Amino acid sequence: MTNDELPIGRRVARLRSRRHMTQQMLADRLGRSKSWVDKVERGVRTLDRFSVIAEVATVLCVDPTLLLGRDTPPPTGGASVAAGIDAVRAALARYDTDPDRPAATPAGDLAARVGHAWLAYEHADYPGLLRALPGLLGDAQLAHAASGSGKTASLLVQAYRITASVLVKLGQADLSWFAADRAMAVASSDPSLSASAVVPLGQALRALGCARLALAATVPATHRITTPRPPGTMLLRGALLVEAARAAAACKDANGVRELLDQAASIAAQVNHGDDPCRVGFCPATVTLARVTTAADLGDAHEAVTLHAEVVALGQWLRLPVEHRAAYLLDVAQAHLLVGDLLAAGRTLIQADRTAPSEVRLRPAARTVIAELTRGGPLPADVASLATAIGLPT
Repeated sequence: MTNDELPIGRRVARLRSRRHMTQQMLADRLGRSKSWVDKVERGVRTLDRFSVIAEVATVLCVDPTLLLGRDTPPPTGGASVAAGIDAVRAALARYDTDPDRPAATPAGDLAARVGHAWLAYEHADYPGLLRALPGLLGDAQLAHAASGSGKTASLLVQAYRITASVLVKLGQADLSWFAADRAMAVASSDPSLSASAVVPLGQALRALGCARLALAATVPATHRITTPRPPGTMLLRGALLVEAARAAAACKDANGVRELLDQAASIAAQVNHGDDPCRVGFCPATVTLARVTTAADLGDAHEAVTLHAEVVALGQWLRLPVEHRAAYLLDVAQAHLLVGDLLAAGRTLIQADRTAPSEVRLRPAARTVIAELTRGGPLPADVASLATAIGLPT
């Protein structure tokens, strides 16, 4: 049995023995009774308060996470993420698009790299994506400057969309807006391409607290898509309706939310979800999850929690990319907080971390949930372990 598989009391006993300490010696250093130590080691008394776990770890000269055990990957350092964001910012600030510059990337190779970037995003590999994006953005800019074709325009817009989407996840809403705006500029002559750029634009505007501007951007974009001209266009319209509903919810427009999501549900019931050239990930489960998150955004957290129970029972949402599922679970954790169910909030947070660690460990939204849980009282051991891994005080 590995150390991570041992109960916490057994880990305490093992570490105490390695330091040639008796139960009485450990008790004296903790200011507690020998009986208390004995009960902890036998599992009769549970160590469920992180402050006590930290105290025991200090006496045993170990990190608290060694007592708690860890079955998730170690977090990516904040410094590397910050450096990645800086590199993306520098790439976005480049206007070096001289078509005579040598070695422009062939469109086929560029398309493969864009496809890999989408996969990295869908799997919530944000550190890897931050490493890849600066080079991808530069090469996509140069390729489009060299050819000016519709193919390179589409690839450059997709690169900007991916960039905007990951930046808003990482709390860089201003920079995300800039990337989405660059996508809109490139796509201005193509209605469908332009509409695809509105999706991250709406997300960025909502993150900036400009929900009415997000609504003003997304709703007209849905009206410009009325027929399934290129394949996947109606999926794009559905995604825009969902984004518009999120903006309407932020504006506390319950009727608007209902109308927009009903339209999205109608589209989801009619179209083929396997053909998604715009990479918007729209399907019936997307609408179902949006009903949960918009209920919470409208202030009806009890309704959101009730709807989430129905989502879990149906199971359709498990077909969504891990990024989408983990982000949704973060929203549900916040809903549990709003109804005062701290245990459910903690369980949901841990579920999100197991689904996509980067979605929890790198996003400011997750840190906010953990901070709220900390203020609510002693943290369960698994939540405390996550907080420590992220570097948050508990």
